[in-house]
Amino acid sequence: MLKNYFKIAWRNIVNNKVYSFINIGGLAVGMAVAMLIGLWMWDELSFNKGFANYDRIAQVMQHQTFNGEVGTQGALPFPIGAELRKSYGSDFRYVVMGTWINGHILSAGDNKFSKNGAYMEPQASELLTLTMKKGTRSGLTDPNSIMLSESAATAYFGATDPIGKVMRIDNKFDVKVTGVYTDLPFNSSFKELNFIAPWDLYFNDENWPEKITNPWRANMYVAYAQVADNVDMEQLSAKIRDVKLRNVHKEEAVFKPAVFLHPMRKWHLYSGWKNGVNTGGRIDYVWLFGIISVFVLLLACINFMNLSTARSEKRAREVGIRKAVGSMRGQLINQFFSESLLVVAIAFVLSVLLVQLMLPAFNQIADKQLSILWASPLFWLCGLGFSLLTGGVAGSYPAFYLSSFQPIKVLKGTFRVGRFAALPRKVLVVVQFTVSVTLIIGTLIVFRQIQYAKNRPLGYNQNGLITVPTTTGELAGHYEAVRAELLATGTVAEASQSSSPTTGVWVINNGYEWPGKDASVQGNFGTIAVSHDFGKTVGWQFKAGRDFSRQFATDTLGMVLNAAAATFMGLKDPVGTVVKADGKPYKVIGVINDMVMDSPYNPAMRTVFMLDYTWANLFTIRIAPSASPSVALPKIEAVFRKYAPSAPFNYRFVDQEYNQKFGDEERIGKLATVFAMLAIFISCLGLFGLASFVAEQRTKEIGVRKVLGATVLNLWGLLSKDFLLLVFVAFAIATPIAHYSLSRWLLKYDYHTDISWWIFVASGAGALAITLLTVSYQSIKAALMNPVKSLRAE
Repeated sequence: MLKNYFKIAWRNIVNNKVYSFINIGGLAVGMAVAMLIGLWMWDELSFNKGFANYDRIAQVMQHQTFNGEVGTQGALPFPIGAELRKSYGSDFRYVVMGTWINGHILSAGDNKFSKNGAYMEPQASELLTLTMKKGTRSGLTDPNSIMLSESAATAYFGATDPIGKVMRIDNKFDVKVTGVYTDLPFNSSFKELNFIAPWDLYFNDENWPEKITNPWRANMYVAYAQVADNVDMEQLSAKIRDVKLRNVHKEEAVFKPAVFLHPMRKWHLYSGWKNGVNTGGRIDYVWLFGIISVFVLLLACINFMNLSTARSEKRAREVGIRKAVGSMRGQLINQFFSESLLVVAIAFVLSVLLVQLMLPAFNQIADKQLSILWASPLFWLCGLGFSLLTGGVAGSYPAFYLSSFQPIKVLKGTFRVGRFAALPRKVLVVVQFTVSVTLIIGTLIVFRQIQYAKNRPLGYNQNGLITVPTTTGELAGHYEAVRAELLATGTVAEASQSSSPTTGVWVINNGYEWPGKDASVQGNFGTIAVSHDFGKTVGWQFKAGRDFSRQFATDTLGMVLNAAAATFMGLKDPVGTVVKADGKPYKVIGVINDMVMDSPYNPAMRTVFMLDYTWANLFTIRIAPSASPSVALPKIEAVFRKYAPSAPFNYRFVDQEYNQKFGDEERIGKLATVFAMLAIFISCLGLFGLASFVAEQRTKEIGVRKVLGATVLNLWGLLSKDFLLLVFVAFAIATPIAHYSLSRWLLKYDYHTDISWWIFVASGAGALAITLLTVSYQSIKAALMNPVKSLRAE
C-alpha cells in the first residue's frame, strides 16, 4: 500500500510539472533559508562553547557612576587580580590578569609579521584549556617565554619544530618558544589570540609598576576568572562588588566602582550595557533571524497548501471515484500526506545542495566559517524532523480538506467548493505578503540608518589619511627626522603623532578641574597626546582659539578641547581658561568642532588634546592630493624601514577603518536583504501558481466576456484586481508592525535616523509592482486566448 501511495504521488508530480516545480522550488528555497539561518544561529549560540570550563569562566568587569549615570567597562586596574586571589582565593580556581589582544611585531630571523596576541599570567593556558601541539600548558612560567598558535608557528618556522627557538617581541623582548597550541575556534572571543607572552615580562618592563602613582585608578587591563566548582557565580559576583571601592583613594570613591563577574556564556550574545543594566546584544539578532526563518519556511508551506486546495476541483473526481470503489477517508489522507512528504523529501535534498552552493557567499556576508555538519547525527535528526514537520504542516490542510469531499455530489457534477472556499487561500496570501513587506521595510530602515550615520559630519577630513602604528621602540626620539623625510618625499602633505587614532579614543581620564566646576560633577574625558602637527594633518576645524604652534613654547602646558568638552565644562569663553589635569595647570588655547572618533551612532566623546611626545606612538599621515597611494606608500615605507628596520610596515587607511565600525549593521542589512528577496521570490512563486489556476478556472468566463466585447485591458484588470487587493491588505497590516518594531530597534542608537513615510509608500508600491508583474503574465495570456477554443464545449 505504501509503495502504491508513493507511485501515485510520483505520477501526480510528473503530470503537473508547473505546480510541482512551484511547490518543490518554493519549499527547497524556504528550507535552504531556514537551514542557513539555523547554521548561523547554531554558530552564534555555541560561541565560546569550545572551552572546557565554559560555564565557570567569567570576565571581571566594573560599573562606575558618573553624574548619576552608570557606565560599564571591562578595563580594570592591575592590582585587582592579586586582591581577588588574596581576599577570595578559595572562591576562584584561577584569576588571570592580562593585556587586551592587540597587534604586536613578532620576529624570528628574517620573518617579521604583525600578529595579534596578549601578555597574560601563566594560568591563562589552563583557564582557556589550550590543546597543546608542542610543549605543555606550563610554558608561561618561564618569564622569557612565548606560546604560539599552530598557524603562527607554521608562519614563522614552517615544518621545523619551534620549541626552544628564539623570537623577539616588538623589538624589545627576546623570548623562547615553550609551547604551540591549536588555533582557538573562529566562533570564540579569543580567535585572534595568535600568541601569549608572560604578564611579568610586560609588566616589569622598565619598572612599569613605579610609573603608575595611583595603581587602583589606572583602568588599563583585563581580568578573567574561573570560579571554583562548588561556587555559585552570581553569589560570588555580589560578594566581590566592593573589592575596588575598598582600595581606591577618596576622590575615586565618588564614582562608586562596583566589580562583578560577566559569565563567558554572555560575552557574545549579551554584550550591551546601558546605565548598568545588561540590555542584550546579538541575541536580539538571533531571535530576529530565527523568526525570519520560521516565516520564510511558512511562506513556502503556504504555497503548497494554496496550490493544493486551489486544484481541489480538478482532483474532486479522483477523490469521488476512490471513495466510490471503497477507499476510506484515512487512506485518502495517507495518500495526500504521502504526496506531501515526497515533495518535501525532494525539496530537502535540493535545499541541502542549495545550502552547499550558497555557503561560501553566505560566510563572506556573515563573516562566519559555517559548514554543513555532514558527520553530525544531530544535523540529520534535525533535518528528518524538520522535513516531517514541514511535510505535515504543508500537507495537513489539503489532506483533510480534499478527503472530505462527498462522492455522490462530485460524480453527479453538482459539487461546488462554496463561496468561502477561497477565503483560506486569500488569508494565506495576505500572511505571505505581510511578512515580505515587513522584511522590505526593515531592510530599507537598516540601510537608511547606516547611511545616516555615514553621512554624519566627522569634524576632520579622511581623504588620503593613513595611520601607521609604531609598536617598536626604534622610532622613539626620531619623530622630527621621520616627519622631515616623509615631507621630503613629495608624496606626503603632512605627518604627525598621537596616542590614539582618529577612529578611537584609547585613554579616558577623570582627573580634571576647571573654574566653576560643581563638586558633585564627575567628568570622564578622552585624553589624547598629540604632536604640534596633528591638527594640520587631520584637518580639524576650530570654533575658537588656535592650534598648537612651535612658536609658543608655553604650548607644552596648553590643551585643545572639543566642543563637547567645552560644553560639559560650561565654559562660555573657554580660550585662556586654566584647566587642571591631575593637579597640573593647563591653559585652553583652542576649541575644535567635535570629531567622530568613537562609535558613529553615539554623541561625540568629550575629548582633551595635549601636546606630549612621550606617549604619542601612532603616526597619522596625509598623502598629498597630487600623489596616488600606489606611488606614495612605497616611499613612506622606505622612510619607516630606515628608522625601524626590524618592524614590518603596517598601515591602515582611516576611511576604511572608520567604515569597519558599520560592519555588524551592514552584515545584518545584507542578510536581511537576501532573506527579504527570497521571501518575495517564494511569495511570487505561489502567486504565479495561483494566478495560473485562477486564469485556467475562469477560461470560459473570459471567453464569454471577450465575445461580449471585453478588451484585453478589461480582462487583465479583472484577473489582477483580487490579487492587488490582497497585497494592499497585507501592506496595511505590515505597516504598523514594521513601524513599531523598527522604532524600538532605532532606540538602541543615540544618533539615529527617523522613519520617513516614503519608506512605507515605496515598500508598498514595490510590493504592488511585483504582484502586477507576477500575475500579469497569466492574466494577459488568458485574455489573449481565442474564445472559440474556450467555448467550444458549450
